[in-house]
Amino acid sequence: MADPINLNRFRKTKARKQAREDADRNAVLYGLPKAETARARAEAERIARLHEGGRREDGSPRDETGH
Repeated sequence: MADPINLNRFRKTKARKQAREDADRNAVLYGLPKAETARARAEAERIARLHEGGRREDGSPRDETGH
């Protein structure tokens, strides 16, 4: 038989993990100087345009065979 699980401990561990992930995400988003943020945003937009440029008129992606 499996050991019993302390649900309070599980819930608190999950909340700590989520808070740590949120803090890491915010450090990346808000921890950069304005110039680096603008450069990262421009790079993301450039990649999105390249990705969209590979789409067909009907919206379906191209495959390697050209079909």
